[in-house]
Amino acid sequence: MDMEASQTNSENPNPNPNPNPSPTPIRNANSISSSSPVWPTIDGPLGLSEEDSMNYARRFYKFGFLLLPLLWAVNCFYFWPVLRHSRSFPRIYHYVVRSAIGFTVFTTLLSSWALTFSIGGTHLFGPVWDQLVMYNLADKLGLTNWS
Repeated sequence: MDMEASQTNSENPNPNPNPNPSPTPIRNANSISSSSPVWPTIDGPLGLSEEDSMNYARRFYKFGFLLLPLLWAVNCFYFWPVLRHSRSFPRIYHYVVRSAIGFTVFTTLLSSWALTFSIGGTHLFGPVWDQLVMYNLADKLGLTNWS
């Protein structure tokens, strides 16, 4: 028996009793811990190719100037991997960053305008306030009297 044990030890230099050791994990491009994304959209492999993504990012950016700034927000959301990994998709990155800047500026302006009118009111604008607001328009046009 000692002879058989010495033969198996000389044939198998690895003292691991498991005859089929698991191979070391190989990191591929689709790995979560990968530093660069494979896909420019949040859809992953179900999404668009890089060329189509650039066309859509450009369209969302340009149509945002046609008083549709919500498209800038959609552009930032849909191309989130491009924002996170700026060096992976440099052609798309500029459109997405510009969309983020445009949406931030638009949101800031709209919020400041809305807060100025809702908080300021008569105290801020004085007697001009009655001409600026729309809720008394029905009274001015005589639309509140049903008789």
